[in-house]
Amino acid sequence: MAAQQIASTGPAAQAVRNPYSTLPNWLYPTFVSGALGAFTLYAVWVVFLNTQGRFGPYLSPMYSPEIRLGPIPPAILVAWAPFVLRFTCYYYRKAIFRSFLWHPRSCAVREPGRGAYRGETGFWWFNNLHRYAFYVTALQVAFLWYDVVAAFSWNGATLGPHVGVGGVLMLVNVICLSAYTFGCHSFRHLAGGGLDCFSCHRNRLRIWRVVTRLNGRHDRWAWLSLFTVWLTDLYLRGLILGVIPHAPWS
Repeated sequence: MAAQQIASTGPAAQAVRNPYSTLPNWLYPTFVSGALGAFTLYAVWVVFLNTQGRFGPYLSPMYSPEIRLGPIPPAILVAWAPFVLRFTCYYYRKAIFRSFLWHPRSCAVREPGRGAYRGETGFWWFNNLHRYAFYVTALQVAFLWYDVVAAFSWNGATLGPHVGVGGVLMLVNVICLSAYTFGCHSFRHLAGGGLDCFSCHRNRLRIWRVVTRLNGRHDRWAWLSLFTVWLTDLYLRGLILGVIPHAPWS
């Protein structure tokens, strides 16, 4: 027994590290918890406690398309789709499990004992809503592109060139959101996942290859688009509240 106790405290008892990274195992889940937690709190404030998402030619991505239905905060009517898409996204599901649930917190790291894994037959059945959330979010991305065009072609009450920080942020944001949305596994399957003969559908093959390249960096586009949505709304929120002055370049 004494020998076993000595052996258990020896070098072999060292904490298992992620063999694919030299970073500490706690760093990734801590970053995810902090970033997603902060964005969620900000989104709740914007969606439920604000009713304005437009400033002149600029429209917040959290309010697009601009729908008003009585006293209901407009963002509630549109923000649910991108929320469901991200919450059920393959990458975010991994990030949420490893951060908020520590299940597991890193590769090759032992996790606490848990009950039997039930896949998506238990509480997590709603993950199957991902493909339907993609359809709605893809439509919203089209509205976001329209918002960008409108922002650059609006000048007071008349049409004309209008270039400002808000328009540039909206453009960068919609590019990042497009890369994230159309790099989704659901769209990759629609593009060519169900085909048995790629040579018979060359156009779909081209689309599938583009989507596959985007999908290979899906995690990066997920974070980048999250922060561009956040930054764009923060800037427009500053304009609406009068904290930031509006100074168009043209």
